[in-house]
Amino acid sequence: MTSSFRPIDRRTMLRGTLAAGAGVAFGQLLFSGTAQAYSWSRTLEQGATGADVTELQIRIAGWAADSASHSRVSIDGDFGPGTAAAVKRFQAAYGLTADASVGPNTQGKLNALEQSDGSTLHFNWSEFYNQTDGTFNGGKLSASQVKENVRRCMYKLEALRKKLGDKPITVNSGFRSIAHNADIGGASDSMHLYGTAADLDVPGVATKTVYQKAETCGFSGLETYTVDHQHVDSRADLGRDWWWEDGTV
Repeated sequence: MTSSFRPIDRRTMLRGTLAAGAGVAFGQLLFSGTAQAYSWSRTLEQGATGADVTELQIRIAGWAADSASHSRVSIDGDFGPGTAAAVKRFQAAYGLTADASVGPNTQGKLNALEQSDGSTLHFNWSEFYNQTDGTFNGGKLSASQVKENVRRCMYKLEALRKKLGDKPITVNSGFRSIAHNADIGGASDSMHLYGTAADLDVPGVATKTVYQKAETCGFSGLETYTVDHQHVDSRADLGRDWWWEDGTV
């Protein structure tokens, strides 16, 4: 899809109010994975630990809750109760046995949601590129870290898309370089600078409905639904406080 610019208003200035240094520190810890096809080597169940559990958590992070909740799947490589509950929601949504056992059937469905270049089934890297140069360069993190953050955002958006009845989602703004963000009047520590944010349009679906479904997807930053697009971000993954502009709807 081709990205398009949107005017920046007062709400944009509210994004990401903490210092950039904290984000970099958390980013170094959380975003070390690579965006590539993943080969599962075992069945994963509660109690398992390891890099494959981390990858599982990334892919089911959008199934954090059944209803509006400040809940997120911890990306820590430890298959605990929160991960198990999210797996069950994922399995139920895709017609699988909801037993929290991640075997060949569930792994096959997880792999069906990825493309060979590491992006996801319904979202492409190009949708998230900085709009002035078509790269992930020039943000608050390295390009590789930004790309990994974008990948994690994509999987949450896959969950959101499913919860909206498989309605196509257009990403109007994804990652922004520091220079581009400044040019359009973005906040100096905007979540877009880290690759954790996206401004969305879902044709045929009320923005309020998008907001409400996003409340169940582990997004810790939501701007108001009273405009023609919905901003979502994962600021809590960078150590920020949760911020839903319209509260719980």
